Amino acid sequence: MDAKQKLDEINSIMKEVSNDDTNFQSSFMAFMESTMSGGSLDTKTKELIALSLGIAARCEWCISYHVNAAFAAGATRKELMEVGYVTVLMYGSQALMELNNLIDAIKQFEQK
Repeated sequence: MDAKQKLDEINSIMKEVSNDDTNFQSSFMAFMESTMSGGSLDTKTKELIALSLGIAARCEWCISYHVNAAFAAGATRKELMEVGYVTVLMYGSQALMELNNLIDAIKQFEQK
């Protein structure tokens, strides 16, 4: 998986949606920003939860997006991998195979 390409695809679809319906796009972005900003849970924790759900859903775009966002929120490689392990525990072998995409995204977005 090319995690950076997946981010480009996310940006492309959001641009198309914005061109088609700015109200929908701006409402969606406001909802996402409100949900993912700090509250009772900090942003890093929310990104780790979203990453786990993306792995369980087998969504390459979600995995790429939330690995990148989790790093930006201060997550470590070890924390991201542990999210993967917990997801495997709860979701099973399908999630285990998605660790390939998790590892690819970590390698592409990790600050070295």
